[in-house]
Amino acid sequence: MERPIISVIVPCFNQAEYMDECLQSVLAQTFTAWECIIVNDGSTDKTEKNAALWLKKDPRFKYIFQENSGLSAARNSGIEIAVGEWILPLDCDDKISPDYLELAEKYMAQNPGIIYCDAEYFGARTGKIQLKSYDFKSLLIKNLIFCTAFFKTADWRKVGGFDENMRDGLEDWDFWISVVANNSEPVIKIPKTCFYYRIKEKSMLSALLLDEKKLAKVQAYVFQKHTTLYTEHFPDFITLLNENRDLKAEIFTYRNRMGHRLISKIRSFSKKWSNSR
Repeated sequence: MERPIISVIVPCFNQAEYMDECLQSVLAQTFTAWECIIVNDGSTDKTEKNAALWLKKDPRFKYIFQENSGLSAARNSGIEIAVGEWILPLDCDDKISPDYLELAEKYMAQNPGIIYCDAEYFGARTGKIQLKSYDFKSLLIKNLIFCTAFFKTADWRKVGGFDENMRDGLEDWDFWISVVANNSEPVIKIPKTCFYYRIKEKSMLSALLLDEKKLAKVQAYVFQKHTTLYTEHFPDFITLLNENRDLKAEIFTYRNRMGHRLISKIRSFSKKWSNSR
């Protein structure tokens, strides 16, 4: 069996009903030098039983179990044992086109930092995902790259992996900011739809987007974590955040009106920036 160049990391938590479609999309890849690490994040459904069947189908599938620790921790656990030079996270309810790995591999010789593609919704909603053109300044305001994009294992180690404190979502946005900020390599987009993002009635992301307070809290966490970058690119924005002496107390606990006022300013600034693009 050839040594894997790409390690596909599939975290699973109680979504066994979608696993087969996801893993079949990996097995169907025209590029064959891959491994797929299924990470069971403490599921109580048939995830383990389903995974066992896939391990029998193809030796390139691997499986690990961990107590429920969240999506970031599950991805990190899988990457920690990965052999490939490149990593592709793939949530177990999503899928990829048969040529995604092959197309990405052709760009790897250019030594990019991140490789991603066009994408579509499927499931409860269909249609193309409208992704704005990438530039780093825009990425600091809003995530422009979905989670199923390629990056180097070495870069994952350099930035300390996915932030396991971020259990409410947007951990991929935070990770992309860290990866791009820590190297000068280009971000490349494959001009073809290769990723399919399942829309369900209930999901972690949809729940986050509907909960404005929680969303603002997560955004504020990212802003604070990368203060140096925001100071460099948006000095006026950071001035707003520094209006309050105790940023954590005001933004993260919502204890008084100033915290809400700062969150309103964050939203207003983000909207103005997005509309100007």
